[in-house]
Amino acid sequence: MSGLTGLAAKARSFAIAAHGAQRYGDNPYVVHLDAVVALLCSHGFSDEQHLAAGYLHDVLEDTPTERQALLPFGEEVTAAVAFCSDEPGDSRKVRKAATYARMARDVRSQALWVPLAIRVKVADRLANVMASAGENPLVPASSRLLKMYRREHPTFVGALNVPGVCDEMWDALAARLR
Repeated sequence: MSGLTGLAAKARSFAIAAHGAQRYGDNPYVVHLDAVVALLCSHGFSDEQHLAAGYLHDVLEDTPTERQALLPFGEEVTAAVAFCSDEPGDSRKVRKAATYARMARDVRSQALWVPLAIRVKVADRLANVMASAGENPLVPASSRLLKMYRREHPTFVGALNVPGVCDEMWDALAARLR
């Protein structure tokens, strides 16, 4: 994305370096990160914290980056990125069960960073669903992934949906999973 300044530009550069040669389909991983940030912006969440967390949301989960490396981006951004990261486990089913249980506890805590984290996680899921449905022209469609997101959706909603936090993104996600 062009025109970024400040914290968002630093976060994008940091994420690109952290993800290195990682790919999203046939593309550099930044294609996914830009898609998440574009969704946040299109739904009215374009402040520096949302953009930074959008760019950084996968660095703890998918790279060797440690949580303390994110502290220069602020405690709320760091907490939101940690929220978006999966728990360890031997299978996706085990990882997601532990992750959604932790997310539900975090949401109930009503910490100040929770709305930011929810918005970023929903934008991430929406970007992945859109790519799986073939809505991102840079990424091939995947009916297998779309079916997986459909199966997980009720648990995802149960763990993260807080009315008023990002209702339009939830509606867009639900519409694509029907």
